Amino acid sequence: MIRLHCYYSLSSPWAYFGGPRLAAITQAYEVKLELRPFDFQAVVPHTGGIPLRTRPEARQSYHALELARWSKRLKMPIHLVPRYYRKQASPIDWNKRPGWTVIAAQQAGLDAQSLSHALLSALWVEERDTADASVRAAIADRLGMPGAELVAAEQSEVVQAAYREFSEQARLLGVFGSPTYVIEGERFWGQDRLDFLEDRLRELSQR
Repeated sequence: MIRLHCYYSLSSPWAYFGGPRLAAITQAYEVKLELRPFDFQAVVPHTGGIPLRTRPEARQSYHALELARWSKRLKMPIHLVPRYYRKQASPIDWNKRPGWTVIAAQQAGLDAQSLSHALLSALWVEERDTADASVRAAIADRLGMPGAELVAAEQSEVVQAAYREFSEQARLLGVFGSPTYVIEGERFWGQDRLDFLEDRLRELSQR
């Protein structure tokens, strides 16, 4: 069984765009996928990444242009400036909280990938505040998961330890952007590298 790790932030539009294709790839190959939400703001200053809110205006405007292009290409709707995307990072853990929910679901053996995509869609398409615990619980409930239990588990030591571990692994691997997919230590940065990721899976499956 090939192990595939996905390091990402639950505020990443690129993780949203890559979700359906990633799901299709993991179903097509014998892949054990583990989602690894990590502390983007803490890690990327050490690995060369630049959070969007701190980039020059020229880069921010180009980021929006690329989002629009990919939205059209993938036929996936998106708000370029969603209501609850906090450029000022207040509260500071706003995009960490849904990551904790995903980890809690994954540890409970639930369909964390579906929950992850639903949370990303809620932020970027539905313009819902995924920093709000009641919103996260409602999204999980909609998928048939125990939303209140998952939210309650977010602050447990086992979930927080996993989040810290994923963040440290991301730093050691040199992850500087979200999403970054890792197979046997090889990094594939961005949903636009999923073709290369699939090529690598095809090679490994033929060994």
